[in-house]
Amino acid sequence: MQREFQPTVYILANKRNGTLYVGVTSDLMQRIYQHREGLISGFTRDHKVKRLVWFEQHGTMELAILREKRIKKWLRVWKLELIERDNLSWRDLAEDLGFAPLELTGSPRSRG
Repeated sequence: MQREFQPTVYILANKRNGTLYVGVTSDLMQRIYQHREGLISGFTRDHKVKRLVWFEQHGTMELAILREKRIKKWLRVWKLELIERDNLSWRDLAEDLGFAPLELTGSPRSRG
């Protein structure tokens, strides 16, 4: 199976109105798996930031990186408004991508 690469900016949270992390990737599925399993050392692992609460796909990696940098400079309240514009309940959007609920496991359902 060939992987599909799509430049994506994303925001993770540890809980509603909790710690936020803004990132960029060319493979959202792989990156979410890495965050959920604690495979990426640093901020997200230290703060248990695993819940995908917002993401936005872009045509090129350059555009995605520019958007990520812009969002990282935003005030926290603007980031909260961005999340709640499309995800008022702070659902874990990774579940829509095939990941099991965080309480059960971080692995995608398709991986068993």
